[in-house]
Amino acid sequence: MATTTATTTTSASAATATSASSVAQKQTAVDFDLFLKLLTTQMQNQDPLKPMDSTEYTQQLAQFTQVQQTVKQSGTLDDILAQLTTQNVAQASSFIGKTAQFDSAIAGLSADKPAQWNYSASAPITGLTATITDATGRTVATSTITPDQTGDFSWDGKLANGTQAADGAYTLALSGTTESGATVPIAITTSGRVDEVIGGSGSVTLGVNGVQIPMAKLLKLQG
Repeated sequence: MATTTATTTTSASAATATSASSVAQKQTAVDFDLFLKLLTTQMQNQDPLKPMDSTEYTQQLAQFTQVQQTVKQSGTLDDILAQLTTQNVAQASSFIGKTAQFDSAIAGLSADKPAQWNYSASAPITGLTATITDATGRTVATSTITPDQTGDFSWDGKLANGTQAADGAYTLALSGTTESGATVPIAITTSGRVDEVIGGSGSVTLGVNGVQIPMAKLLKLQG
């Protein structure tokens, strides 16, 4: 079912891009015909004693031709982009059901699945604090965790007041320090099972626990 949905979404996107390209090209043809009619009328009604400057005529024609060619090229590129997106979605559909790791600190939280991350500090650390923010940037949870140089961290959505955080996207920030108090840079990735593949606007995104992540951020695939 998920694969079918992904393919349908892409087909609609491709059709939209192709339709938009066709409309743009037809509109350009109409505008060009109108331009020629207006130019012809202008030449027919010009003052014989003050004829239209041939240089001006040439410039107008050249400018319109350039615009026309640009629109045609843009339409062709849109068609190619739509086809490539369709192909990428078809290939990525095999990712559904597999565990993926992404170069992103944003993870999805749902009622039956926690938000999951992995991390790696650039040097040994003795202190590690996690801060979780919601989609608006508001801090919803903080905690002190075991200061391993590499590890994983999951959050079940439980808040300090005992309530459950809403499903959605949450961002993890980690602050690691050495024994001397120096700050250590920490790389964060997110992981989860791929539930759907979505294509549109020339790109492909993978749905993981309710969050859409660009396929370009995919680091590893397992399962």
